Amino acid sequence: MADQMPFVPFGPYAVSRLVLGSNCINGGSHLSRFVNAQMRRYFTPERVLELLHHCQELGINLWQSVPGNLPYYQTFREQGGQMRFIALAREDPQDPTQLQRVVDGGGIGVAHHGETTDALFKRGEIRQAREYCKKIRDAGVLVGVSTHIPAVVDLVESEGWDVDFYMCCVYERHRTREELKALLGDVPLPVREVYLEGDPPRMFRAIRQTAKPCLAFKILAAGRLCDKPELVEQAFESTFRQIKPTDAVIVGLYPEYEDQAALDAEYVRRFSGLSVAP
Repeated sequence: MADQMPFVPFGPYAVSRLVLGSNCINGGSHLSRFVNAQMRRYFTPERVLELLHHCQELGINLWQSVPGNLPYYQTFREQGGQMRFIALAREDPQDPTQLQRVVDGGGIGVAHHGETTDALFKRGEIRQAREYCKKIRDAGVLVGVSTHIPAVVDLVESEGWDVDFYMCCVYERHRTREELKALLGDVPLPVREVYLEGDPPRMFRAIRQTAKPCLAFKILAAGRLCDKPELVEQAFESTFRQIKPTDAVIVGLYPEYEDQAALDAEYVRRFSGLSVAP
């Protein structure tokens, strides 16, 4: 199965079009604190490593994670694992070494953290993200920008930032109460976790308008489309129809009840050919 996994160029590397995410491993479901606790209970260190090795067997060769998971990655490598690692990072006076830890730990790329990117964008302070991207470049790894807002991709492209890739959430899940009120005429609950059907097409347009590789994430609406297998399948098919042939998807996996890695790998193999150049 591994030799059938489609790959795309990623700087000097070739990476699988299915990238392992880390929210489930970190206990961040974006669903509820009860699901978060369930995920944290399930993902013992042994199960994290088991998942990494299983993903590698399926041809997945990139893990997108956070600096805090580098110990898992280092143990995985010591056990013979060959997957590569990219991370989110940001300027943080409380944790000033996170970028260097990723570099020292063997990471091949760092994306400016999307939560911070978007907060800076909304405050008119996005230049701070650009300065951090320069630090990533100076560190000698691939430079990325993560965002949940299509306009951020458009801005970075129009200003010609020195970046190698984007991480693009296909849902703008953290609109303010005022933004939701203006958009919907009402405010759903909870305010911070709203997933709209019209969001993915907006981000997919931004993805297609850049020549740089994009890693699309939350294509399953943070688990909201996982209730039925056919919804998962439809999400993968729709995503690959709308991203470029040089793009990939990041998907978090919670394999307690089904082999999600194998299922998702099969969807990627099946639907990868649907991507067409813009």
